[in-house]
Amino acid sequence: MSITASATVRGPTSFARRISNAALGIAATILALCGLEARAASQSLTETERRNKMTVEAGFDAWAAGTGSPYDLLADDARWTIEGYSLASKTYPNREAFLREVIRPFNARMKAPLKPAIRNVYADGDTVIVFFDARGIARDGEPYANTYAWFLDMRDDRIVRASAFFDSIAFNEFWTRVRPAE
Repeated sequence: MSITASATVRGPTSFARRISNAALGIAATILALCGLEARAASQSLTETERRNKMTVEAGFDAWAAGTGSPYDLLADDARWTIEGYSLASKTYPNREAFLREVIRPFNARMKAPLKPAIRNVYADGDTVIVFFDARGIARDGEPYANTYAWFLDMRDDRIVRASAFFDSIAFNEFWTRVRPAE
């Protein structure tokens, strides 16, 4: 018997069986996808992720309130890297170098302090990612606004390594336009 003849002999029964199997396959796929989606939605942060996320959010809340900042969370030997091509882009080997070369000169250029507004915070293991906007008024009365993404590696509630991304054009314009207060 040839393949064609075989298919013809089993035609109606085979066709119905294929339709039935296809329907079962589709139903099984839908159920599996729903199960994966439900499992992914129900997965919660680990205790470490929850603690790290809450610690960083508290630092940002203090910054927004003017009572502290996420920089208070920096370990003394924290390495902070400003990625890209801004005038401040490089790796700072420790907390003091970063504060001395970037944060204090930045704040000395401001009339009204920079205030953050978090868009989202993500935690994965020991890493917290903060996506936020920040606005303030420079000493020359002009606004400064930028959008940031910080990747913060945490250990024992301290930031031990950071990579920061932001609009370097806006930063460079501000950094060269405004002289720091003496």
